[in-house]
Amino acid sequence: MKRALTIYPAIDLKDGRCVRLQRGDMDRATVYGDDPGAQAKAWQDAGFGWLHVVDLNGAFAGKPVNADAVRSILGSVTIPVQLGGGIRDLAGIGAWLDAGIHRVILGSAAAKNPPLVLDACKQFPGRIAVGIDARDGFVATEGWAETSAMQATDLGLRFEDAGVSAIIYTDIGRDGMLTGLNLDQTVALARRLTTPVIASGGAGSLADLAALHEAAEDTRIEGVIVGRALYDGRVDPAAALALFADR
Repeated sequence: MKRALTIYPAIDLKDGRCVRLQRGDMDRATVYGDDPGAQAKAWQDAGFGWLHVVDLNGAFAGKPVNADAVRSILGSVTIPVQLGGGIRDLAGIGAWLDAGIHRVILGSAAAKNPPLVLDACKQFPGRIAVGIDARDGFVATEGWAETSAMQATDLGLRFEDAGVSAIIYTDIGRDGMLTGLNLDQTVALARRLTTPVIASGGAGSLADLAALHEAAEDTRIEGVIVGRALYDGRVDPAAALALFADR
């Protein structure tokens, strides 16, 4: 029996609006709405059990920028929300968790300041995820503007015993392109880790999700982030949820 996987609809925030980028390029943004709270409620009403929210401006600025939009989302839904983008210290993590965020995602901070992840996991057990954004297998930081010399797998292994609740693995080259997930690298990472892995970047059809469901068997892959394909209607929420349910 195939196990259930979680679908995380993506709400990416730029200048207070819901957008989707292509390959992380802020100049290639498609605007899907001016009311993040309403969009969040729409995904909840469609039956999704989680939301994945990213403060894009914050990721580049290194500090939260779309706080009002995030609060609007929190005030509009009852399902758990995970948030990333510009969160760089314990105070910021604690503030968002107190505000109602269920799980904080550390991306650039995880790559550049690993002790922060260790401290955060101790102080906020079960509430910290690490975002590994990779370009050609190497970790990218600062809103994907910089590429490091560190392999994505090495970064994931660094936090194996930290208590991280999930690793979110994004293939930058596929993100927003609707060309399919990078199953080879995602599965390879998930097979090396005991930490649950969430796939991200490139899901463009129900067939892509079905391929992930097949590939995820006997791995630690627990879900997938879907953005543009949901907004464009390429993936029907009911069909996707039915596909990923226990069967």
